[in-house]
Amino acid sequence: MRSAAIFSLNPNNSDQTMTEILVLYYSRYGATAEMAQLIARGVESVAGCSARIRTVPPVSTVCEASEDDIPAEGPPYASLDDLNECNGLALGSPTRFGNMAAPLKYFIDSTSSLWLGAKLTGKPAAVFTSTSSMHGGQETTLISMMLPLLHHGMLIMGLPYSETELLTTHTGGTPYGPSHTAGADSKRPLSEEEKHLCMAMGKRLAKTAASLNQ
Repeated sequence: MRSAAIFSLNPNNSDQTMTEILVLYYSRYGATAEMAQLIARGVESVAGCSARIRTVPPVSTVCEASEDDIPAEGPPYASLDDLNECNGLALGSPTRFGNMAAPLKYFIDSTSSLWLGAKLTGKPAAVFTSTSSMHGGQETTLISMMLPLLHHGMLIMGLPYSETELLTTHTGGTPYGPSHTAGADSKRPLSEEEKHLCMAMGKRLAKTAASLNQ
């Protein structure tokens, strides 16, 4: 059985005193998962920072369904401990009619105990998304993910226009957070601009969390 401890891109970043960023996402066709990996690479490009990658299981539209605690492949499913222990959060979802996907919302709705204990208050957070079309609700999906994080007292971070790809991209990329335009068949690869912005977001989030964690 696989361990559900840390799913990190850098196995050398195992020191528990390090600043740790939780990269939490739901992905249906793989694009959001690829963005999560790039954000994690950006996090781990910052000295003293590591990324903990987690996902959430699908939810049943008919009845309550149960999943194994550890998926057959990919990162482990998120727990409340992952949120409690992190120093910062990157939250990602494909768009569903301009909103975050139900599996991610289902998990977030389970975090009331963390809210009651103010466990996320003051921690920096960023959001990212993937859509089929250029105007498929990228920005509203990003904002929908920000709202519960604001209720948790987290410090929302975006992408500044000093990341000049925001000015030149003809694919994804917003000041609200990294985004990707996957195409009608959800198979379009990430563009170079999209990849850069994902890594830049991870790096910015990690630097901020590290400063707050001193």
